[in-house]
Amino acid sequence: MSLSEHTRERIASLIETHRVMLFMKGNRRAPQCGFSARVIGMLEDVLPDFETFDVLSDPEIREGIKVYSSWPTIPQLYVAGEFLGGCDIVTELYESGELHEKLGVPRKAVKPPVIRITEAAAAALRQTGAGLKGKELHLSIDAQWQNQLYLGPRQPGELLVEANGVSVLLDRSSIERADGLTIDVVETKEGPGFRIENPNAPAEVQQLDPSELRRMLDQHEPLHLFDVRTEEERAQARIEQARLLTPELAAEMEGLDKDAVLVFHCHHGGRSQKAAEHFRALGFRNVYNLAGGIDAWSREVDPKIPRY
Repeated sequence: MSLSEHTRERIASLIETHRVMLFMKGNRRAPQCGFSARVIGMLEDVLPDFETFDVLSDPEIREGIKVYSSWPTIPQLYVAGEFLGGCDIVTELYESGELHEKLGVPRKAVKPPVIRITEAAAAALRQTGAGLKGKELHLSIDAQWQNQLYLGPRQPGELLVEANGVSVLLDRSSIERADGLTIDVVETKEGPGFRIENPNAPAEVQQLDPSELRRMLDQHEPLHLFDVRTEEERAQARIEQARLLTPELAAEMEGLDKDAVLVFHCHHGGRSQKAAEHFRALGFRNVYNLAGGIDAWSREVDPKIPRY
């Protein structure tokens, strides 16, 4: 694909105007893919002020930035005009401390978390060979509070924590989320598995049936309803009580009480689930996703709303 001069100038202007510029799917307050959300989480941990551009809102930039950077995927991070890379490279820079250096921000000291591994879990982990050379045990907790236990070689920047005779390696972003968690064994249909209970994690995003949302609206229950679709989609079909989730509105939402009821919807429920997970990660405790999106609302609640 060739890059038009107009598109090249638009991209160059964005990069030159903003010292830290992230081209992503969605915006800072409502990422629309897991990789974009991950980079946002790392940047917010390091730097309070940076700019994002939603490539989903502009197909010209979405395809043009791939040519401009000679990089096939989104997100893409630029700092002081320098292209740093995508999610994997930014993660490596973050873990090693190089991202802090490039941003001119001192790296924060981290306190080793206290974690608990039950006797049953410790025995099961030893059976996997955890702790042998090249099979160190890693615990990762991402910005959406998803846990992952896996075996592999030690990576730069990881911190070693001991619990019940078992060594666990954590990356820097996981360290701050891990204090007080417990690793145990649970029986599943597939056999024994590991269960992680983390007291720091906010409540899971709950799925809300269209009929239940209708009842809540009819009874004027206090809630905030947000539409995460594009303006073009909203022009085709809308739930009147919903507010379009713009970057400005998303920034305002951070001032809401963390017990406020937040409900998100999109076309079928996928994009709104990602937005709901983002606000859950910010500490909101009552977060809902409209199951089936506005399409289900039209089918089950209000057939006057067009389907598309």
